[in-house]
Amino acid sequence: MNLGQRIAKNFKEVYFGGNWTVSNIQAQLQDVTWQEATTKVYELNTIAILLNHIHYYVRVATKVLEGGPLVGKDAESFAHESISSDEDWQTFQQVRYAEAENFSSLLEQVSDDKIDLAFGDEKRGNYYRNLQGIVEHTHYHLGQIVLIKKILRAKQ
Repeated sequence: MNLGQRIAKNFKEVYFGGNWTVSNIQAQLQDVTWQEATTKVYELNTIAILLNHIHYYVRVATKVLEGGPLVGKDAESFAHESISSDEDWQTFQQVRYAEAENFSSLLEQVSDDKIDLAFGDEKRGNYYRNLQGIVEHTHYHLGQIVLIKKILRAKQ
């Protein structure tokens, strides 16, 4: 298994399960209602905002893996479409899961000879830094989602 495949495995596990933390996005969100996903707790981001924020960088990196330029702005990563029903929330998740599957497939194709090359822009670092960074970033915000979910349910 090359490094791209290992990163793909780690990424897929944090989204869909099988990692050693025994926590993943899909499992944590399966019973979250659209109201919970859009409820602000204290000064924290909502669950929906965090899921979108995580996934924003997946979309940016996907474009690079498909041969496009590295284009993204941190400020844009927190904005998402309106969610005002269960259907909206389910669609919101399903789109991100499908894109995560695609991203994972693209990661598997990253060869070891490419892993140390600049990822779209030299000042942003190499493929490894960016792709492994997405996995780490996802774990970080998954922890926040878990805590927000617990806080919301403790308040009920």
